[in-house]
Amino acid sequence: MALALNFQRIPRPLHASRPQQILPLVSERVPAGFPSPADDYVEMGIDLNEQLIRHPGSTFFLKVSGESMTEAGIHDGDLLVVDRSLDPRPGRVVVAVLDGAFTLKRLARHHGRLRLEAAHPDYPPLELQHCSDVQIWGIAIYVIHPL
Repeated sequence: MALALNFQRIPRPLHASRPQQILPLVSERVPAGFPSPADDYVEMGIDLNEQLIRHPGSTFFLKVSGESMTEAGIHDGDLLVVDRSLDPRPGRVVVAVLDGAFTLKRLARHHGRLRLEAAHPDYPPLELQHCSDVQIWGIAIYVIHPL
């Protein structure tokens, strides 16, 4: 039995007319622990939408709930930038719906079969051939979390 991975097309977000917001970008890279008067190096601005969102029409944000991806640097309460236009290939972190339940895991190929793997030892892999309905909603491309 072949397993079909289907992209679920979620409704497009409502786009309010919003002016571009450019924030200062320091041109120098700062070594951790090195105090520097950064104002002397501000050269240009940066728009985080341009930096984080490659495909605006197919990108959405999602809040993370749970601890299964902590070893991948994704923690409970983090904000994910998810792109629906990217292909779900092994190695990518995907937002999936398995038999109606959402999950965030890394897509992997194991012994010729696709499965979803957590990045935490307490969570076993999810074997996709045991699910009757598998939908991939998108690929997580960035994670935003407080320090």
